[in-house]
Parts: sequence; structure tokens; C-alpha cells
Amino acid sequence: MNAKIRGVVPPVVTPLLPSGELDVESYERHLNRMIDAGVDGLFVLGSSSEVVFLTDERRRQVLEVAARVIDGRVPLLAGVIDTQTERVIDHIRVAEEIGADAVVATAPFYAIAGMAEVERHFRLLHEATDLPIFAYDIPVCVHVKLPTPMLLQLGKEGVIAGVKDSSGDDVSFRYLAMGNKAMGSPMSILTGHEVVVDGAYMAGADGSVPGLGNVDPAGYVRQWKAYEAGDWETVRVEQDRLAELMRIAMVSKGVVGYGSGVGSFKTALWLLGVFETNQMTPPVLPLEGENVEAIREVLIHTGLLDN
Repeated sequence: MNAKIRGVVPPVVTPLLPSGELDVESYERHLNRMIDAGVDGLFVLGSSSEVVFLTDERRRQVLEVAARVIDGRVPLLAGVIDTQTERVIDHIRVAEEIGADAVVATAPFYAIAGMAEVERHFRLLHEATDLPIFAYDIPVCVHVKLPTPMLLQLGKEGVIAGVKDSSGDDVSFRYLAMGNKAMGSPMSILTGHEVVVDGAYMAGADGSVPGLGNVDPAGYVRQWKAYEAGDWETVRVEQDRLAELMRIAMVSKGVVGYGSGVGSFKTALWLLGVFETNQMTPPVLPLEGENVEAIREVLIHTGLLDN
């Protein structure tokens, strides 16, 4: 991968059959739908993919199908998320074998580590592969916030090629984007904060990695193209509509965490006819009943689904 990653790179949701097996047909349809919408890359095996809940065998299958379907049409970023450095390197070897264009790694988690260990983790990953590495900042899941000075230093040295920022910390994000620009922009700085992508673009982001882009990839592509054209009014209008659409993750009752977040994306894709089911990885159950109807109403309200 010689070109810098820019634009819209959705973190791909993984469709499952009621048996828990990968729904290959739905997955193929989903990947092609996003590519046809004009996305600039696809991030497979991220948090929206339920990556840490998939067996190693299932991870490999998901990545293999994605590589086959994408077939070089857009860059394929592979999540290599795991608790410890050697385990992450094992996932990197699979990503190399299958032909990923870059890998995405979080800080180590489960065992408490200091920043010296987190920094060494990324340096060891860099020593282990020639693939570009994106640092994934998601403290809600790994309980570590990647410090801006560390990320800038790793980017300056070429240890990491970019950052996927899902911290929700817009102040930190702005300083990261400013610092990257001051160094000559060696990194791709991508926001995973779906509802304020317009603000991230204003701060100097190179693109977005929106989970909601699974549901409405075309909306995020239109927003990105408007941003590149300097059409800030369209950027804002698209963001307002996408913010309304993001309410699908907020309307469910009696469900928390990724059951309501990723669960809402899967349910929306099911209602849109992209997925055959809205099955989740156990122990989480798929949304049903009034929660499904609430999501349907949001899809209708935002124009994605007819009455």
C-alpha cells in the first residue's frame, strides 16, 4: 500500500447465521454494496465486526472472504486486535498471508500496562511486519487512552502509518490532527466518531471510519466528496441527517453496549434486506419486537426505508 489512506473506510459488520456461522452470501452483498457506494477502503475485523468475540478460525474466514470479494478494488485494513503483543503478531501473520493492505491494532488489554509497555507494543509490531500499522484508540474497550505525543512520535518515526480514533475525545483529536499537519502529515488521521465527522474534517482529519457507514455508506461518501470540494454546507447537512440516523443505536430499550450499537447496525441491515438475520455473537441476543420497530421508524424518518 503506497498511497495514504484517505476518505471513508467503514468498519465492516459481520453477518451471522442463527447457527453462529458466517453468512457468506450476506457478507458478499454487504461488501459489494459499500464498494458500489464509493467507499475508499474497508476495515475488517474491527470492533463493529465483533472481532474479539470471533474464534481465530472465524477471523480467518471473515478476512479470506473479504479479500476475495474486495479483490483489490479498495484497500483492505485488517484488525489484529488482541490482549498481548505475540498474539497480535500471530494475527498479523494471517493478515499478511491473506493479502491485507494494512493492519489495525489497539493497545494491549486485560493486563494493566503503562505507557512504556504500550509504546513498546507498537514498536514490536512494526519490527514484525512490513505492513502499515494503524493505532486504534478506543479507550472504552481497552481502558487505555493513547497519548497524542506518543502517537505523533511513533508517526514521525514511521512506526505507525495512521490512527483510527474512536476515543470520542474531540479535543485530543484536534491536537493530534494539528500535530500531524505540523510534521508534514506523515500519518492518516481517521475519526471513528460518526456523529461529528464534520467537526473532525474541520480539524484536519484525513477521513472517517464510521460504524454507521455500514448502514448508509453513500451518505458518508457524499459528505467526504463535499468536504473535498469545499462545500461545507453539504458537509453539515449530511452530518445532521446522519446524526438523526445514528439514533438507531439509541432507541432500543433493555439493551446496553454493543448489543444496542452493533446490534442496531445489524438490525438496520436486516430491515434493508442486506442481511438475512440480525444475529449477534453469544451471549448477546439479536434485537427483536419493539426494538426492531423503533429502528425501522428511524430508517423511515431518515429516508432509507419506505413506509
